[in-house]
Amino acid sequence: MKVTILEKQAGEEDELIVKCDYLDDSLTKLINQFKGSKGKMNFYKDSKIVFVEPEEVLYFESVDDSVFAYTKDCVYETRSKLYQLEEELPANIFFRANKAVIVNLDKIDSLAPIFGGRFEAILQNGYKVVISRNYLNTLKELLGL
Repeated sequence: MKVTILEKQAGEEDELIVKCDYLDDSLTKLINQFKGSKGKMNFYKDSKIVFVEPEEVLYFESVDDSVFAYTKDCVYETRSKLYQLEEELPANIFFRANKAVIVNLDKIDSLAPIFGGRFEAILQNGYKVVISRNYLNTLKELLGL
């Protein structure tokens, strides 16, 4: 892959141009990272719509047919599915830890190996998330390990 960086002229807007044969998932995630966060996310709590900055979310978890967003102080419900959140959230901050959880990498206090080649992430609220072997290589790449 060739990367070209050009200095913009005065008054020009920042621009990202992607030339490719086809737009695959990895390119889509990269483009979404450049676009940045869409601002606050809307969640549901006690029949109210609550707006929360994505950076405040420690992790998302799928339980039965519902997806919940956990912050330091609250648990919110979202109407999005995990795969949708995974596509929308910045991939350099939010990481799919297992089939039911997406973790905010900035909210991990420590990592420890556990049985079966898996790891355990301990989050800032003390919650422990198991990182399955299927996602471990991606985590190592993101953390530069």
